[in-house]
Amino acid sequence: MNRVLSDEQRSVYEAAQHFARERLAQGYQTREVEGSFERALVRELGDLGLLGSELPVAYGGLGLSGETAGLLVEAVAYADINIGYVQIIASLCGAILVDHATPALAAEWLPRMCRGEAVVGLALTEPRGGSDAAHLVLRARRDGNDYVLDGEKTSITLVDQADGFVVFARTGEPQSGARGVSAFLVDANAPGISTTRLSSVGGRASGRGSLFFDSVRVPVTRRLGAEGEGFGQVMQGFDYSRALIGLQCLAAAQASLDETWDYVHQREAFGAPLSSFQGVSFALAEHETNVEAARQLCYHTLRLRDAGLPHTVEAAMGKRLAPLSAFEAIHKCLLLHGHAGYDLATKHQQRLRDVMGLEIGDGTAEIMNHIISRRRQREFGTS
Repeated sequence: MNRVLSDEQRSVYEAAQHFARERLAQGYQTREVEGSFERALVRELGDLGLLGSELPVAYGGLGLSGETAGLLVEAVAYADINIGYVQIIASLCGAILVDHATPALAAEWLPRMCRGEAVVGLALTEPRGGSDAAHLVLRARRDGNDYVLDGEKTSITLVDQADGFVVFARTGEPQSGARGVSAFLVDANAPGISTTRLSSVGGRASGRGSLFFDSVRVPVTRRLGAEGEGFGQVMQGFDYSRALIGLQCLAAAQASLDETWDYVHQREAFGAPLSSFQGVSFALAEHETNVEAARQLCYHTLRLRDAGLPHTVEAAMGKRLAPLSAFEAIHKCLLLHGHAGYDLATKHQQRLRDVMGLEIGDGTAEIMNHIISRRRQREFGTS
């Protein structure tokens, strides 16, 4: 890694890199076949401080910067992009709990999340539409000291591996839009919850599926923040997670680029290494440039966040650019391996499929373009 790091950053990055290399890399493809990840690995992540590292020390985090958390995501996702998602969801849901859970609820869940003893997923997307998150249908009806949840969430990552979910449901009238959405922390094993696993192109180790709520009772004390404030909570969280997802994708791309540079240096054709042909080396150089440019944009977003400055547009730019750049780089690496690259035994094809899912999750490129263009239009008074 050729960049300026503090001693603290270098220390935690090297520890994460060592763990990823020794404990994660070899099992990347096996976890896809099994459709799950080992909970022992998650606990090891927690032992090393790689889960919720930016969360307050009082709750079990390390109190690190968002930029440093990005370094840790890169280190882990380089070996296994899906385990990298476990880090990101701990950061996203952890931040929501820190800011909006009651002190008792935060004290119950956050230390366990940071130790890797509990995994919490995010339940936002619904069957009728993923991007139109302000018009959710899942209903949370107040009944005394409980809310009663009825409805469905879909395309939920960690659907059958999480211990709990941050669930967004409608507490206001249907016409209330974003102002009628509230957030709750719901136990995965609560009576009335059932799940199904979807057949996904990639991301199989982390799993994606549907959550069904049939009169699920959730105590009022498990509401996160005030009623009707849930939508704003998740949108603010996305500004952070989008930068981390960008780095997650770019780490997978960098792994394929590194492997391909080594391959074209050793493989010969027409009496010379493949790397001596400009058609090969220049193509890799182009993707190295694109990946590094997207990486710098993601870290710029994290530095803005750490400084307490607005970073919504920058997060959208990074989320738009990073998965696309990563996908294109991995695709080229697969092709440069020729017929061998087209084999399911290679990691390139799995990385390609895993990254594709992250072109959708946390907002598609079209939604990111909407966020960017809306801000610019406001600046010029056109909306």
